Amino acid sequence: MLPPLRIGLAGLGTVGAAVLRLLERQAEVLTRRTGRKILVVAVSARDAAKQRGVDLSRFKWFDDPADLAKYGEIDLFVELIGGADGVALACVEAALGAGKSCVTANKALLAKHGMRLARLAEEKAVALSFEASVAGGIPIVKTLREGLAGNSIERVYGILNGTCNYILSRMETEGLSFEQCLSEAQKLGYAEADPTFDIGGFDTAHKLAILTSLAFGTVIDASAIAIEGIESISLADLEAASELGYRVKLLGVARRTPDGIEQRVHPTMVPKSSAIAQVMGVTNAVTIDADAVHELTLVGPGAGGEATASAIVADIADIARGVRSPPFGLPVATLSEAENAPMQLHRGGYYVRLSVFDRPGAAAAIATRFAERDISLESIVQRRRPGAGDETPGAVPVILITYATHEKIIREALDAVVDDGFLAAKPQFIRIERE
Repeated sequence: MLPPLRIGLAGLGTVGAAVLRLLERQAEVLTRRTGRKILVVAVSARDAAKQRGVDLSRFKWFDDPADLAKYGEIDLFVELIGGADGVALACVEAALGAGKSCVTANKALLAKHGMRLARLAEEKAVALSFEASVAGGIPIVKTLREGLAGNSIERVYGILNGTCNYILSRMETEGLSFEQCLSEAQKLGYAEADPTFDIGGFDTAHKLAILTSLAFGTVIDASAIAIEGIESISLADLEAASELGYRVKLLGVARRTPDGIEQRVHPTMVPKSSAIAQVMGVTNAVTIDADAVHELTLVGPGAGGEATASAIVADIADIARGVRSPPFGLPVATLSEAENAPMQLHRGGYYVRLSVFDRPGAAAAIATRFAERDISLESIVQRRRPGAGDETPGAVPVILITYATHEKIIREALDAVVDDGFLAAKPQFIRIERE
């Protein structure tokens, strides 16, 4: 039998403690599956006295995780500290530089520094693994990097943030406001005290940047992602979507187009008949469109200690077996600089909600502005009864669904409608992602 794989683990929060428990619980089966024992020999965290429900006395303690990363008695460093820079970056660089493989769940670190860390791992002939960085317990990194190696991928998209999916699901099913659902998510621990990173779409964007690189063989470029959060979504939008056969989800989408790779994060209407529309609550889902398998959807827990620990231990097991793939599927030197398609060139259908003053000529003016730009309308619904949102007195909600048009064109049309003076509020529009 091979000598044990010795692990140093930095970060003993919910996930770190779950990793220790899972490795202990599955020690025997992991030994059989990998052909060697997997042993945690040292740990580091901010507070040695904190109760974590795990006996830490059997591990060597390091106050400074950077010292642990360079510790000569470990073969593998597991980074669960978090953050795009600072301690996490210094530790991973130190471990890789010392010739130790690394496992991390840190999507922010990878989105910002993934290329240089992958290059360092290649130079030192060690592994850099990060299954847990995207979609929690869903094995999407391995699927893209290895399972679909024989496929040409056209699109990868999904629900990558459980907090946003929980909020939108509760709003739809229980008729609660965005503010009520966010408050509940914070009480349950699904959302942080400052939820901006989640509801603003930034967490999803970090994950999408990683998926884009894996799917299309490109250098990570998080700055190329167009990002919108869910703050503007109202009950009126969810009610209208349901009546029209859609459901609203915050999606991260990367797609190959004639203009380059399109990367975007925003609220999206998806047909109720689609697999991704059925995913409710804090669950995540990722759909891949590829030439050989056509459409493949993976659904599972996107966060939580046990689910994330499952992905981390899977990476550890691969390293114990001696499996070492290029972190992003191809050697860094062969990854291409993506030609990024600007959001203005995005082409698709749109949902548009207008609050229109009930005056003669208003409907004709709106229709004219859309017709001037060759925007074809699939449906127009004028709702005489109040919607789920508060309407301005004297204004009527008008819902438009367009056929495919360009982002630039729909924005120009809406600007012209605003200038005509018939609207009581800023127009709302949501992109439609059809199967």
